[in-house]
Amino acid sequence: MLIGIDDTDSPAGMCTTYLGAVLARNLRSAGIGVTETRLVRLNPNAPHKTRGNAAVCLRAEGNPELAFSIAGALVDDLADLSCENTNPGLVVVEEAPAPEFYWQAVQDFCMVEEAREVLEGAGALARGWKNCRGLIGATAAVASVLPDRTYELLAYRAADRFGTPRQVERDSVFAAEAATWPHTWDSVDPENKVVVCVPHTPDPVLYGIRGESQAWVGAAAGRIIAEKAPIAQVWVTNQGTDAHLVPGTVGALLDGRSYCVAAIVAERATTGEGGHVEITVRDGDECLRCMAYEPTKGFRDVVRALAPGDRVVVCGSYKHGSLNLEKIRLRDAAADVRYRPPLCPTCGKRMTSAGREKGYKCRQCGARVAEPEQVVSPRAIIPGWFEVPPTARRHLSKPLVRGEPGLRWNESS
Repeated sequence: MLIGIDDTDSPAGMCTTYLGAVLARNLRSAGIGVTETRLVRLNPNAPHKTRGNAAVCLRAEGNPELAFSIAGALVDDLADLSCENTNPGLVVVEEAPAPEFYWQAVQDFCMVEEAREVLEGAGALARGWKNCRGLIGATAAVASVLPDRTYELLAYRAADRFGTPRQVERDSVFAAEAATWPHTWDSVDPENKVVVCVPHTPDPVLYGIRGESQAWVGAAAGRIIAEKAPIAQVWVTNQGTDAHLVPGTVGALLDGRSYCVAAIVAERATTGEGGHVEITVRDGDECLRCMAYEPTKGFRDVVRALAPGDRVVVCGSYKHGSLNLEKIRLRDAAADVRYRPPLCPTCGKRMTSAGREKGYKCRQCGARVAEPEQVVSPRAIIPGWFEVPPTARRHLSKPLVRGEPGLRWNESS
């Protein structure tokens, strides 16, 4: 059977993965075998998500009714039901529903009514709390397929330490990453000298190590010096796979979805208030605004280095008329040509504009020149992929250490 749970946490605490880890142990104590623990990230743009928009799925063997009863009691006990936006869902099915609902939940949006239809067709045991929105993620979790998969080891704190400052030795995290990269990633941000894998929210997670296998995340965790973690759970997950990205076309993007779009740079980047960088790309007559926000740090310099005429692929989430960049590929670099008023051929002084489409005029001697001076600069960027730093990376975004971005997978796993 497959047990799906979603939406038990809140900004004030709790964590759906923690509840799932505890559930795995409660099920085993009741004689129900748990053969896989799966962490499923859904559309990062969902308006009602709590933090990382994660649901969990446990593959188990035993009595479905007993598992449903144990899981429901645990949700009653641990979910932060006092939060208005916490609306848990619990699902138990003996066979996985078709994966279309999962892909819709990762790349688009779903309604509770759609989830109920899927569950009814699957003969599922299901329970929703409050407005039942968590049934969407719980259904997507049991319908999930992972043609590309990664692993995350999540260490959880003792209950009496929830909400207190975490005790994790900073240098040991950097050492763990150095010893296991590229088989693990995003534990730290070396360029910005920041520990990434230790959260700052009041939830039960002590730290999380992401990597390519259970062995590698375990090896990294074994090098971290920290407060005691009574529970450590390894999850198989769609994190770091670009499962949320689909091919898109400039002028035909839908709000709240995530795309990879081929285009041509139309204008040079500009830096606005707060250090946010904006650049416009085009496809024919259609234009698209792309944003690299201040938290992306050095990635903004990549965007600033682009020149009109560059052929690019831009990847990110489309929200409120702009694509929020997660990564970018420079396919072909154009000549970096800038124009400025020419020098006067008579007196050698820099000329000024004589008016729109009237060329240039020398203020000193009155001489006129029709065309501006072209200045071709060497490029500070070469073709290739570029990504935001670990501090700004979304859970689903595939780090380049794993290879080039992967668009939607159609096969099942």
